[in-house]
Amino acid sequence: MNRQPWDEKEQGEAVPDRLGPQASEDEGEPTRSSRGLALRAVLPNAITAAALCSGLTGIRFAIVGEWDQALFAIILAGVLDGIDGRIARLLKAQSRFGAELDSLADSLSFGMAPALVMFLWSLQGLPRFGWFAALAFAICCALRLARFNARIDLEDQPHKSVGFLTGVPAPIGAGLAFLPLYLWLASGEELFREPWLVAIWMTIIAALMISNLATLSWTSIRPRSSIRLEAIALAGLIFAALLTETWWTLAALSLIYLALMPYGAARYRRIKRQRAAAGAVIPPSHDPAPLGK
Repeated sequence: MNRQPWDEKEQGEAVPDRLGPQASEDEGEPTRSSRGLALRAVLPNAITAAALCSGLTGIRFAIVGEWDQALFAIILAGVLDGIDGRIARLLKAQSRFGAELDSLADSLSFGMAPALVMFLWSLQGLPRFGWFAALAFAICCALRLARFNARIDLEDQPHKSVGFLTGVPAPIGAGLAFLPLYLWLASGEELFREPWLVAIWMTIIAALMISNLATLSWTSIRPRSSIRLEAIALAGLIFAALLTETWWTLAALSLIYLALMPYGAARYRRIKRQRAAAGAVIPPSHDPAPLGK
């Protein structure tokens, strides 16, 4: 979901067609780059840097207890993370430098920042176990990104081969981790700030990020032509809801995503069976490589 270490090329030397996260998207033939960063590469890398600063600024807001501002800062990091890669591909400005910068930014914005925000908001009520829950989330996010970077160029990616992700992507994992905070901001109910509940929740989301569970990706969601207008209208209503009832809407979207996870896993198994029956080969599901950060 981002400029992700995608199909990026090493400076000044020929490299394989695909490098880093989403290199598998096959954006074209490899090219040689001149010394340093090309001018057109400045914009996408600047957006990545802005996403990094936004995520870290969320920590600053959390330190002073401005929880809503902290969430907005990390959500903005997710939005920027979603567009920098597309801009890089549009400008043909992919670079290995940008790939590495993007991966580091994601680890900080969607791993460390949410872990620290949730620790300052609730988990510090459990001085030992709470800190370990925050660490588990940050470490699992980093492990997910490392697995993504290490395996994206391999051909035997069973989930990717049918348009699915492996586990929960890092930006979505960060959004799900904030579910208790969404509910607390929306309702004011102190139950949602209970450290034990938050610690358990953070641990569950951490496990989902590094799991081998097949999850839905944008490419696997294809509305029928008969309901595409309705889908556009629904997207508009969701956007309006985000403006008027931000926290309830984010909580609802998080719950909907979680509810769709069993459907995604069942759909992947069904497609796998159909391909097996048709004689198509899908790589063994015990050794998946992730698609989507």
